[in-house]
Amino acid sequence: MLLAAISFLCYPSISCDAKGKVKAKHVILIGLDGWGSYSFSQADMPNVKKLMNEGAYTLKKRSVLPSSSAVNWASMFMGAGPEIHGYTEWGSKTPELPSRVLNQHGIFPTIFQLLRDDQPKAEIGCIYEWGGIKYVIDTLSVNYHEQAPDYQKFPKALTEMATTYIKEKQPTLFAICYDNPDHVGHGAGHDTPEYYTKLKELDVYIGQIIQAAKDAGMEKETIFIVTADHGGIKKGHGGKTMQEMETPFIISGKNIKSGICFDDISMMQYDIASTIATIFSLDQPQAWIGRSMKSVFK
Repeated sequence: MLLAAISFLCYPSISCDAKGKVKAKHVILIGLDGWGSYSFSQADMPNVKKLMNEGAYTLKKRSVLPSSSAVNWASMFMGAGPEIHGYTEWGSKTPELPSRVLNQHGIFPTIFQLLRDDQPKAEIGCIYEWGGIKYVIDTLSVNYHEQAPDYQKFPKALTEMATTYIKEKQPTLFAICYDNPDHVGHGAGHDTPEYYTKLKELDVYIGQIIQAAKDAGMEKETIFIVTADHGGIKKGHGGKTMQEMETPFIISGKNIKSGICFDDISMMQYDIASTIATIFSLDQPQAWIGRSMKSVFK
């Protein structure tokens, strides 16, 4: 009778110990397009480095090939590489290869869809400067997605959109995708004074996003992730150099260990989705190949 009573109590939520507890109520992912790990030691980024020191990080996360945008943003959100999700090029809008599986929205499963299925009432958002992002996030799974105005004319627009959304909606999962420093990398070049000036500017924006979470009263229940799709070399990317392929992954906040460098652990682009799935205690699809960076959690 005692066992029956315990079973009855556990059954309605399917949780008790069957489904683990979430690590944090909120995740804010900030992606800087074209931010190579090679730049980190020289970059004047106090807000980012504070997150690094208070949390966990690696500078050895590798992009998938080719080391360019759409294929890597897709991998970041889809928990798999191009061989499986099918997005293979810089500007992929639809898969060049048939996706191995499709979800109910006709797209390869994304972290946004996994969270939506698990938490139907969750507030989920994604905003971006580069329009290619909207093709790889599964827009039917998010409450809010929007492209910022021309960031060359309105460089602060995306940050203003982000801080407003955070304060008004306290999102459960929110991805903020900047198109820089990639644009500067293509213009002035990677590893140039202009490139480092842009990183310094982006760090200010990241500080404002963190402050917005504080103002919204959600900072202590939030995990922040700062990362990139790829790096670059000279005025381009897409090749097989470490300058193009190695990007930072910094994770800090609720239930994250402090001052941990895990460069000794192999991390790939698609491991980001799996790590977020662990935060929300989500079961990842069989088609995903990502591995959660479980060592970063308390």
